[in-house]
Amino acid sequence: MIIGFDAKRLFFNGSGLGNYSRDTVTILSRHMPDDKLVLFSPRPGNRYGFVLPPNAETYCPTGLSARFPSLWRSYAMARDIRRNRIDIYHGLSNELPADIRRSGARSVVTIHDLIFVRMPELYKPIDRLLYTRKYRRSCQNADRIIAISLQTRDDLVNVWGIDPAKIDVVYQGCSPIFYAAADAEHKAAVRTRYRLPERYILSVGTIEPRKNLMLTVKAMAMGNLNIDLVACGRRTPYADQIEQYAREKGIAHRVHLLNNVRFTDLPAIYQMSQVMVYASFYEGFGIPILEGLNSGIPVITSQGGVFPETGGDAALYVDPYNAEAMLDALQRTLGDTALRETMIRKGYQYAQHFREAQIAQNLLGVYQKLR
Repeated sequence: MIIGFDAKRLFFNGSGLGNYSRDTVTILSRHMPDDKLVLFSPRPGNRYGFVLPPNAETYCPTGLSARFPSLWRSYAMARDIRRNRIDIYHGLSNELPADIRRSGARSVVTIHDLIFVRMPELYKPIDRLLYTRKYRRSCQNADRIIAISLQTRDDLVNVWGIDPAKIDVVYQGCSPIFYAAADAEHKAAVRTRYRLPERYILSVGTIEPRKNLMLTVKAMAMGNLNIDLVACGRRTPYADQIEQYAREKGIAHRVHLLNNVRFTDLPAIYQMSQVMVYASFYEGFGIPILEGLNSGIPVITSQGGVFPETGGDAALYVDPYNAEAMLDALQRTLGDTALRETMIRKGYQYAQHFREAQIAQNLLGVYQKLR
């Protein structure tokens, strides 16, 4: 069998969608060694050093299609899918070519979230319009849909009226680099590289309003906590608000916003922290929660939504609008040794549900329905 993948974000995106794409192709290459994988990329390049599996190859358009890659991905890719004799085409990041039905291939699309529908105030009107048009059309054209959580499945059904019989829930995992303990030498190098404090609360994710980092900063100020905060993620104007608030409250020296952190350094950063916070208002899954559970640290995240799916019985859950609740959770995880040990143990156990073998089995089950 020949499986095709939309590899734009696999090669050119360093965050969530890129990581999902790289992890999915890597997992499938190991569990489908006798099948061929074709990675459709709009242009040559490999910005994030993806190691091409032995049973995979890259396809890039030529001629006029290469000059207009966005148009190619949406309206001309079907021809190249057909030329490569693709049996199943998998859109890894919310979309399929508009002409996918002319390709002769069966199709599946992974839908990560409908945040742009649930929280429209966070997106420009033109972006909401484009996402709705492309993603909804992809769901309608796909033979199968993978939702990365029960919440995303329910959103597809309740918001867009997608037939639930067409949807399979296949949870994500996190990168295996979070499974192993970083050695002392690497930890020391990472601490020096980023000037990390001795004790810190950790947050990982784009520093934007939806991620709600301000809640943790407010809790720190409210409780006068004797611990620093390290936030790893791309800056947006919201980061300026965080820093301004920290200055006003006299805790600016305790708030460290790190941009351009090496992905390979993240396991050490997690493992050296005292607790990880992820008080996001809305997510499709919340990979940093899983990274924290695998890293052997307590995790505090938000009540409701998808978060209990990702954190299970291992995390502490707080109202994302309540700084007092966050303060209480921080004080408990930082001060109660028995609670910490229980959260760490349960976290390791719960994280086993998201390991490679289970993910591969679920993905292959979707593909079997398309044969």
